[in-house]
Amino acid sequence: MSEQAKQAFVIQKIYTKDVSFESPNTPELFTTEFQPELSVDLNVESKGLEENIFHVAVRVTVTTKIEGSTAFLCEVSQAGIFTLAGFSEAELGYMLGAQCPNVLFPYAREVVSDLVTRGGFPQLLLEPVNFEMMYHEHMQKAQGEVKTQ
Repeated sequence: MSEQAKQAFVIQKIYTKDVSFESPNTPELFTTEFQPELSVDLNVESKGLEENIFHVAVRVTVTTKIEGSTAFLCEVSQAGIFTLAGFSEAELGYMLGAQCPNVLFPYAREVVSDLVTRGGFPQLLLEPVNFEMMYHEHMQKAQGEVKTQ
């Protein structure tokens, strides 16, 4: 049996772990022209739950300001439980840092869009995210820090 045949990547559960939406300067803000400054912050966290079972969360924080005043702050933590078996340590890091977030992000994107619209603002569709590139950049930075120590 080949090494590939022994590998398993199974989605056990996908769920919204945490949601927050604040629009501190409404209703006054609704009377101004909507020309937002958008800031998006992404964070990926993972931890082992038991053998071959992992919890991964993608946290998206969107801050939108109009003329220096916060229009809204939206934070979503989209999580999943995954079975990952038969991967080397390097492959496992890649699965947790790139593949699992790729599965979760569309759900987080949908929740953000829904919250922003329900908050009375124009629809916000976050751009797709290249988690593979982010993972590789993170790994290069980590290797650079190890070499400089």
